[in-house]
Amino acid sequence: MKEDSTRGWVRIAAAAIAVLVSCAMPGVAQDGATATSVTVGLPNAPAAQAGILGGSVPSGPATAQVLPLTLQDAIHLALQYNLGAVETNQDVRTVRGERLLALSALLPHVNAGLSEDVQQTDLASLGLKVPGVPKVIGPYSYSSAAVGASQSLFSFSSIQRLRSAHSAQQAAELNYRDTLDVITLAAGNAYLEAVADGSRIEAQEAQVRNAKALYEQAENELEAGTAPRIDATRTDVQLHTEEYNLSVAQNNFAIAKLTLARAIGLPLGQRFDLSDKLPYPNLESVSLDDALDTANRSRSDLRAALSAEKSAELALSAAKAERWPTAAVNGSYGDLGDTFGRSHGVFSLQAGIEIPIFNGGQVRGETTQAAAALEQRRAEAENLRGQIDYDVRTALLNVAAAREQVTVAKQNVALANDNLARSKDRFASGVTDSVEVVQAEQALASANDQYITSLYTFNFAKLSLARAMGVARTDYQQYLGGN
Repeated sequence: MKEDSTRGWVRIAAAAIAVLVSCAMPGVAQDGATATSVTVGLPNAPAAQAGILGGSVPSGPATAQVLPLTLQDAIHLALQYNLGAVETNQDVRTVRGERLLALSALLPHVNAGLSEDVQQTDLASLGLKVPGVPKVIGPYSYSSAAVGASQSLFSFSSIQRLRSAHSAQQAAELNYRDTLDVITLAAGNAYLEAVADGSRIEAQEAQVRNAKALYEQAENELEAGTAPRIDATRTDVQLHTEEYNLSVAQNNFAIAKLTLARAIGLPLGQRFDLSDKLPYPNLESVSLDDALDTANRSRSDLRAALSAEKSAELALSAAKAERWPTAAVNGSYGDLGDTFGRSHGVFSLQAGIEIPIFNGGQVRGETTQAAAALEQRRAEAENLRGQIDYDVRTALLNVAAAREQVTVAKQNVALANDNLARSKDRFASGVTDSVEVVQAEQALASANDQYITSLYTFNFAKLSLARAMGVARTDYQQYLGGN
């Protein structure tokens, strides 16, 4: 129970780290409006935290073969099929469409038409009585063909709105890149968690073998009359306990694989094996200044926030420019007559300047809203700078602490193995009873679990550092290695 509690706290801590390092990913809509942010979800995090990163679009039908899946394969699939990547990519298309709409206000509008009109008019129904003119005129007909065009000559407000929409599109594209960075963290964590659970199965199988060998030894000594019944009973209980723990580990591993498959978009029901084992490449020391400098240059969410701020500034300028005059021209040319064979060209041309005088406070209202949105974007950008500083410092501390934990846990495993071997020898010599051996087995199980957990924590801390620096998607292999 104590071991399960320790693992639970470690997983909760890992989930908290992931939420912290990926808390700020503002998307940008038209005129700098902030879209829904994405929060990283981990396999053991609550469903409310998992969000869209825990889902995916299945990549096709399953095959009969068992798919060998590497860490690189898992991240590659997640970047294509994770629901966060799919939805954020569509957000980019939406904002791109808004930019095209803003551009449309500055481009010529041309239309053409062809019509045939037949009419008959009842003058009496209109209250007209003209001597010598029939009460009913017609039917008569005429044909027309015309081309019309309109063009905005000058509208500073429309120009600024186009520039604002362009900055909003840049922010959305950067937000998409940042989402891919967070997906790398989430998918990498899911893979590491599954590998760790698979390693626990191997460790637990070794525990079952040890317990079985001890039970058989106690049974043989009981039959030989050199050991009491209590030793055989005690070792039998320990064997069943280890078999129970093995069943739990196998179930956890199966669920971890399902969670991984769900996050990366594997076909439904696709069987796969994890090709990479728990990696342990040491990480070269990264100075705080270098890490912060890299983060400020590479974090796409920060660049997206700055683009959103620029978009909001231009949106405010566009709102203020509503007070400026606008100039436009429109015209048409056509052919009109009772038939096209007896028709004549007609045209119209109109150019003018519109000067707003009083519009009921609309400009003031739009300016107030745009100014408030600009202040929000500025505050979000400054908050994100502080969050990045916090993320990098926290990640460096976690990497250093996890590295020490791996060293200590590895030493504990060696000591626990040595202690178990000595206890077995003492039991075989009749110097001690089975209690000491059972306790040594439990100590070894705890040491193995701590070592596996420390490896997982160290690798996740390194991946979190890569995310904090904004290089998770491009440099994750440098931080995690493989095989």
